Amino acid sequence: MPSPFLGLAIETFLLEDCFLPGEDFLLQSLLLRLYLLDARTPISLKDMFEVVADDLQTLNKNLQSIVGAENPVLMSAAEQIFGAGGKRMRPALVFLVSRATAEIAGLEELTTKHRRLAEIIEMIHTASLIHDDVLDESDMRRGKETVHQQYGTRVAVLAGDFMFAQSSWYLANLENIEVIKLISQVIKDFASGEIKQASSLFDCDVELEEYLMKSYYKTASLIAASTKGAAVFSGVDRSVAEQMFEYGKNLGLSFQVVDDILDFTQTAEQLGKPAGSDLAKGNLTAPVIFALEKEPKLREIIESEFCESGSLDEAIELVKQGGGIKKAQELAKEKADLAMQNLSCLPPGVFRRALEEMLLFNLERID
Repeated sequence: MPSPFLGLAIETFLLEDCFLPGEDFLLQSLLLRLYLLDARTPISLKDMFEVVADDLQTLNKNLQSIVGAENPVLMSAAEQIFGAGGKRMRPALVFLVSRATAEIAGLEELTTKHRRLAEIIEMIHTASLIHDDVLDESDMRRGKETVHQQYGTRVAVLAGDFMFAQSSWYLANLENIEVIKLISQVIKDFASGEIKQASSLFDCDVELEEYLMKSYYKTASLIAASTKGAAVFSGVDRSVAEQMFEYGKNLGLSFQVVDDILDFTQTAEQLGKPAGSDLAKGNLTAPVIFALEKEPKLREIIESEFCESGSLDEAIELVKQGGGIKKAQELAKEKADLAMQNLSCLPPGVFRRALEEMLLFNLERID
C-alpha cells in the first residue's frame, strides 16, 4: 500500500508546478498517476473543466441561438440536441489548448475566433451524432429520445445537414485558410469512416491499422482538428500546433479504444445499449481483432453472422478468454502515453494539467 506521505509529496510537487523537462514526460506522467492512485480520488469532467467553466457557460448560451434561429422545427430539434446533457469535451479541449497556447503567445485573453471555433466543433460533433443515430437506428441518446425517434428520419437528416452547413458558414467567416482546410477535412473523414466501417462488416481479416484508421476518421480527426485549430488561433509556432494535433489524435484514438473495451466489460444498463452491440452488427473493434489471433472458433462464429442462438454471448466470452481486452487496454495506454509526450511543449500550469488529467480520466474508465 502506498505511503501516506507519497501523495502529499507528489501533490506538493505538482501544485507548485515543479514539472520536469519535456524529455522526462514519462516520469512526470508516472508521478501524476501515483498521486492520483494514492489520493484515491477519481477524476471528474466537472473538476477537470473547472478552469474553463466560464468559457463553457458562454458556449452553452450561444449554441441554441446559433443553430436553430432560422427555423422553428430546427430550433426545437436543437433544444432537444443541446439539452441532452452532452459532456462538451471537444469545446473544453479547444478552450484548454487555447488558454495554454495563449500563454506561449503572450495573449491575455482568448480571441473571438477561439470561441467561435469551440462552437463550430460542437456543432459538427452534434451533427455527426444525429446522423450516426439514424444510421445505427438508435432510439436513445444520453438517456433521451434521439432526434429521428422524436421528429422522424427526414427531419433528423435535414437537421444534421443544416448543422453541418451552418458550421461550414461560420467556419468560412473565420477567414483562416489553414483552419478552414483542417475542419473541412474532418467532415470528409466522417464520411470516409462510415464507408470503411460499412465495407468491412464481419470481415475477420481486418487488420489493426485499418481499425485505427477508421477510428481516426470517425473519432480522432475532429479532436485533433479541435486542438490544432486552437493553437493556430493563438499564433504559436507550427511545431507547437503540430504537437497539439498529435495530442488530439492520440487522445481520440485512446478514447475510442476504451469505448470499444467497455462494449465488452460493462452491462447493458451502464452502456445504455446491449453489451457487444458493435460485434453484433459486425463491426470488429480492437478487442475482437486481438482475440482473433488466438481464438479460431471466434472467426467461425463471426463469419456465420451469429446465426445460431447464443452465439453472440459465446463470441463475447471468447474475446475475453483470448486476451482481447488486455491487449486493447495496452493499446489505449500506449496512445495515452504518446499524447502525454505531445503536451511537453506546453508551459506548466492548470491548463496543461487539465489536458493531462483528460488522459488519466479516460484510462480510469477501464481500471
